[in-house]
Amino acid sequence: HVQINEADGAFYGPKIDIGVFDALKRKFQCATLQLDFQLPLRFKLTYSAEDEAKLERPVMIHRAILGSVERMFAILLEHYNGKWPLWLSPRQAIVCCVSANSLTYAKEVHAQIRAAGFHVDIDMTDRTIQKKVREAQLAQFNYILVVGAKEAESGKVSLRVRDRADLSTESIADVIARFNDEVAAFQ
Repeated sequence: HVQINEADGAFYGPKIDIGVFDALKRKFQCATLQLDFQLPLRFKLTYSAEDEAKLERPVMIHRAILGSVERMFAILLEHYNGKWPLWLSPRQAIVCCVSANSLTYAKEVHAQIRAAGFHVDIDMTDRTIQKKVREAQLAQFNYILVVGAKEAESGKVSLRVRDRADLSTESIADVIARFNDEVAAFQ
């Protein structure tokens, strides 16, 4: 949607403002592109065009693609309600082991997912699995991978998706494929 805003005075020259809407339909100005005829004049900037004897005055272009990084992150945070999509999340997954007996397998799962290029943490504390899962949910991890003796024996993980109570059992290769598919969907 393009709209001419004649009352909006720009000091340097004509400009284009790009606004985005958040989840509550509020408009925020993000990117701006603006022509500047004043600074080249003030700094006595010139260049030689095709006719090298003739000097031309350049026009500067000011651009701020995201407006400000802070503003863009504020809009993203509000839009996603602090629950980042997998491709942007600093907390993509966490491996939670049920007991010390499954620690070796938990480290293997962690290493394989990390080697696939994903941000994955591991909870090796001696707390109960319920506390580990609850803390991971509060930290907004996209995926919680629970591993115990049963999962170590089968070579799989119990997968919990953020904001869903149901668990599925998947192989590590399937988990990595799921992550890759989810990231590819945003590109």
